[in-house]
Amino acid sequence: MTTIVSTTAQGADPAEGPGHGALAAAVALPPRAERAARAEEAADRLRTSAVEVVAVTWVDNAGITRVKAVPLGGLVHAAEWGVGAAPCFDVFLADDSITTSPIIGGPTGDLRLYPDLDRIVPLAAQPGWAWAPGDRHTQAGGPHPGCQRLFARRMEAAAAARGLSLRAGIEVEWVVALDGPPQAAPQYPTYGPAYGMHRLTDLSDYLRDVVRALGEQGLSVLQIHPEYAPGQFEVSVAPEGPVGAADTAVLVRHTIRAVSAKHGLRTSFAPVVEPDGVGNGGHLHVSLWRDGRNLGHGGPGPHGLTAEAEGFVAGVLEALPELLVLGCSSPAGYLRLVPQHWAGAYQCWGLENREAALRLVTGSTGERAATANAEVKCFDASANPYLAVGAVLAAGLAGLEQRRSLPPEFTGDPAAAEPGTVPRLPQSPAEAIAAYERSAMLREALGDPLYQAVLAVRRAEAEQYAAAGPEELIAATRWRY
Repeated sequence: MTTIVSTTAQGADPAEGPGHGALAAAVALPPRAERAARAEEAADRLRTSAVEVVAVTWVDNAGITRVKAVPLGGLVHAAEWGVGAAPCFDVFLADDSITTSPIIGGPTGDLRLYPDLDRIVPLAAQPGWAWAPGDRHTQAGGPHPGCQRLFARRMEAAAAARGLSLRAGIEVEWVVALDGPPQAAPQYPTYGPAYGMHRLTDLSDYLRDVVRALGEQGLSVLQIHPEYAPGQFEVSVAPEGPVGAADTAVLVRHTIRAVSAKHGLRTSFAPVVEPDGVGNGGHLHVSLWRDGRNLGHGGPGPHGLTAEAEGFVAGVLEALPELLVLGCSSPAGYLRLVPQHWAGAYQCWGLENREAALRLVTGSTGERAATANAEVKCFDASANPYLAVGAVLAAGLAGLEQRRSLPPEFTGDPAAAEPGTVPRLPQSPAEAIAAYERSAMLREALGDPLYQAVLAVRRAEAEQYAAAGPEELIAATRWRY
């Protein structure tokens, strides 16, 4: 097995960190005095935007964004000492019930949630509020081994130690509906055609406000458009580093929800909103870079991949069955992950093939050196984005180190291929969990506390909905994401 990164072993002191050198530095808290000084500067900036309260968020293993908020006057104290956050959140389920893992769980203990002052931003759709993602540490100041954001930071540092960087972006798809009873079937504010100008016209004020709010928060919107399902839209923003891309995915979703509320609308990012619907994907685009060069272009491999990029992509492709536990976290996601829905239900790759789980994107002639990337299509919007980007990085680095090659490309619709020719990805939570349990690579990369907490949550939710039919499962998860 290729070692991806040294992580805190079961039973070790979490304050020792996940490793040494650059990897340990990536998750270490800066000195307290430095944090306080930077928080004072941030508070001064936020006051000029009339901010009164700061929301500090993290995403749990069920894919739900949780929050603690502090008044602006308490930001410096929060930066110095953190905000209390119980470790039991690592074993929360999407419906707020709680399970346990062998390492994390139960009513005892506490952690400290520290706002990332580099990402703090006033919320354009919520006057008086600002947002920051948070990192979770122990009361002694060491990194919490179950912190999903610190895991993504470790993986980013592991790539940097090899002279590599990753640019990533997560497409955000959502369904907007008229507000109504939670269990009622959604009623949409527009019934225009898929991808149609009709739908954009019906909600042009709303979509303009989404774009405006994202821009005011410093995000670069690449495109926004109606999607396939009724009431469904998609927005893409500029790629950035893996942790930044995950942060941005959280911020984009929060902003869309806030703008929707102002327009009297309800938002769902759930994998499936209605039976037989195509659902909301959370497609992850990644490109590998070294010394300012995109390694997905100009190489001798398939469609211009360099040997490093091919090894990386091959590693991700091989690991997709176990990666689903992190990229398709809700049991409802397997209702979306079906053939001929452009969901990536088959473990294959292809150039611009939207039915392949891994789609290679070269971009237009003349700009490929900047745009060539790989898209993981089988992920959905129930994923914790930090787990998703971190795990893809771990799988890609393993493939790169092992110098893996891609199997033959598949063109066309894999559902039309000879039976058994193209493997299906897991079709149920149980199948994905079994693949995850076989993955030494993910266990090593995540570290046992986080690995076991994820496993406990997936098992509990799989059992929770094992007897539920599609309509019951969709109704239970529709408004949780």
